[in-house]
Amino acid sequence: MNYDEGFRLAWQTVKSNKLRTFLTTLGIVIGVMSVIGMMSIIDALEQHMINALSGVGGNIFWIQKYPAVRMGRLPKEIRMRKDLKFEHVKAIRERATEIEAVSSEIATYGKQIKYQDKATNPNVLLYGGDRYWADVNGRFISEGRFFTKEEIHRKDYVALLGADVTEKLFPFIYPIGKYIKIDGIRYKVIGLIEAQGKLLGDSRDNLVVIPFNTFTKCYGEMRSINIAVKTHPNRMAQAMDEVTGILRIARKVPPGSPNDFEVITQDSIMNTLKNLTGFVFIAAVVICGISLLVGGIGIMNIMLVAVTERTREIGIRKAVGAKKRHILNQFLTESIGICLFGGLIGVLFGVLIGVIIAGALKLPPTIPFWSVILGVGFSVVIGLVFGVYPAMKAARLDPIEALRWE
Repeated sequence: MNYDEGFRLAWQTVKSNKLRTFLTTLGIVIGVMSVIGMMSIIDALEQHMINALSGVGGNIFWIQKYPAVRMGRLPKEIRMRKDLKFEHVKAIRERATEIEAVSSEIATYGKQIKYQDKATNPNVLLYGGDRYWADVNGRFISEGRFFTKEEIHRKDYVALLGADVTEKLFPFIYPIGKYIKIDGIRYKVIGLIEAQGKLLGDSRDNLVVIPFNTFTKCYGEMRSINIAVKTHPNRMAQAMDEVTGILRIARKVPPGSPNDFEVITQDSIMNTLKNLTGFVFIAAVVICGISLLVGGIGIMNIMLVAVTERTREIGIRKAVGAKKRHILNQFLTESIGICLFGGLIGVLFGVLIGVIIAGALKLPPTIPFWSVILGVGFSVVIGLVFGVYPAMKAARLDPIEALRWE
């Protein structure tokens, strides 16, 4: 008995009992498919976030009132935090020595931008930015210019357009010098912001930026601002410590008390993402484990049926000289072959699901090779573990009794 013959017999079992084999291996198919599909989505999400954050620069961090990712209701001590104000930005500019620039920014969502008879959907992000906003946030002006210091100081009605807004309002017209309307106020377009594409399916170009002082003039100052800080090269840790100390003093945080603001870096964003995807991974492992257990029980059942159906065949093999190990190897090989068949189907469906979901989320599809190896390996292990008992039962059959079996 050689392994080629064992796999050939396994394939014959699959062909002769297609429906039974499919139902038996369904648990293995679902388990392997779940692991590969989930890992593909997680890997695509992480790669997309890395690519998106790499465009900002590794020497940028942000300060804001609340955590970047909020799950459920925030604790009372976080909800009761004081707003970040421009005076805090001023304190950082005056006292910090480890930074290159600091930008204050404020935003509101859900604005509709109009130009003559054209209008965007009411989902545009309206930013108020100072003269450092573009540099600190890694934004570039593709056409026109940025705000001048005088325009910000005078609270002029000038605006920069994101690529989505430009495409919607000015598909065939050069927009520089034209006037748009936001909440009934006319703004002169002085520049266009270079496109940055999408992040997690949401466009980063559906925005309009106006001077910070103009924003507070039109929409008030009763809201918290965000602060973006650009550090000197390789001085991120020192700059974060320095800025944290300055803000604690400016906001009168008692010694020993936690910060009443959030310091966010690219690493913290990635760690938060990995923590979130970690739950997804655990769920996938649990689903996979249950499915493989069910699939393993099914494999044991079908192999016990095969032993019963082929008892006379086993007797003949033993009569012509087959030893226990030969019979054992035969049925173990068949069990592994059937499981491997289910595992390969699971790999195929898992890859397909990963590509479809990544496409729906506008993410680049990636299939981790290790997840494919893991799925196939699990299939082989399940075939080996759950095929041992039926194989041992077959190997222990008495050849005389087996030959008399009808």
